[in-house]
Amino acid sequence: MANIGLPGTGSFIGEFLLLLGAFKISFFLAFCGASSMVLGGCYSLWLFNRLVYGNIKVQYLGNFQDISYREFLIFLPLVLGTLILGLYPDIFLEVLHGGVLNLVSQINF
Repeated sequence: MANIGLPGTGSFIGEFLLLLGAFKISFFLAFCGASSMVLGGCYSLWLFNRLVYGNIKVQYLGNFQDISYREFLIFLPLVLGTLILGLYPDIFLEVLHGGVLNLVSQINF
């Protein structure tokens, strides 16, 4: 769900900040960007539906297991990192702020 920019994930914060910056330059540019993000999310959901639920073969369902404990322990830090980045982005944005200001100050407009 982080792939489609679900609120509360790091992708949502990135897309929101990108659209906020584009809106300061041009409303049309921000509108086109937001439209493409919505269409990309729709395509991702359609693709996921086709891949996961496309042609269900009932005779093979017994061969698959749920996630194991080891896989859960590997997956947990990834999920927590995505949620932390989405819910508290200031942790990472404050670190990047100084470097970005330095780069922007070197650009002559």
